[in-house]
Amino acid sequence: MPNWTLKQLESFVWVAKLGSFRATAERLNTTQPNISVRISQLESVLGVRLFHRDSGSVALTPNGHSLLAQAERVLQASEEFSQQSIRSDQQIGVLRLGVAELIAQTWLHEFLLDLRQVFPNVDVELKVDLTLNLREELVSRSLDLCLLNGPISNFNITNLDLGSVPYLWTASPRLGLAGPADIATLAGHSILTHARSTRHFVELSAHFRDLWEKPVRIVPSSSLSACLQMTLDGLGIAPLPRTLVARELAAGTLVEIAYDWMPSALAFTASFAHTPASFLLRRSAELAMERAAKRH
Repeated sequence: MPNWTLKQLESFVWVAKLGSFRATAERLNTTQPNISVRISQLESVLGVRLFHRDSGSVALTPNGHSLLAQAERVLQASEEFSQQSIRSDQQIGVLRLGVAELIAQTWLHEFLLDLRQVFPNVDVELKVDLTLNLREELVSRSLDLCLLNGPISNFNITNLDLGSVPYLWTASPRLGLAGPADIATLAGHSILTHARSTRHFVELSAHFRDLWEKPVRIVPSSSLSACLQMTLDGLGIAPLPRTLVARELAAGTLVEIAYDWMPSALAFTASFAHTPASFLLRRSAELAMERAAKRH
């Protein structure tokens, strides 16, 4: 029987995914020399070369490619075997969690309480950012789990559906815009919206460009909370996610504008890398899905 170890297989899989001995060492909380030793020992046991190493770059050899899927299956089976005897309250470690701002502004606190109840010994490192940035960090493995505008189209990412949130047009009551409005009415005000890098901004800009000949003042912001506050202050009108403004609409500090076009609803997913397999990541994503379902 080959005398390889699970740590060697784990290092092999992570180097293949990250393309770097140094990044793998950081991910596995060890040193780069340790990772190099594990890979060399695994190559010696298997009698094949797994990686091409050239000026700091790392690439799988044909043998490495053919063995990677098998190594992943072994690690997944090991993870599943281990989880049969480890309760959730015995899980320890750190969950690097990335969250889109809308979720951070609405049900994140409830989700964090769910996590603490199920995984009391797991610490959460939280990052709230634009989905564009969260996607990059998840794919590069700088984050473990993201609740964001998804899904992410990547063969190595699993996406669990968190539902969608529709928009509605809102304004401060002091602007006198409650009720039906046409495009001319909206174009007479500053349109407050998401950052330029978002689909929302692109859709909004295209709508007014296609249907209104005159320039329209579209004011982007990378912060939803800032956009909401500017709308409350009467600095413009905004299509905002319904869940974000429910309290303000109920209190009368915002009113809904009835306009016959709306940006596409925001679809959210709990997204995580499924290799190597992790009970913590999958169960945390499932908890997010359960919490989102309670909010809809």
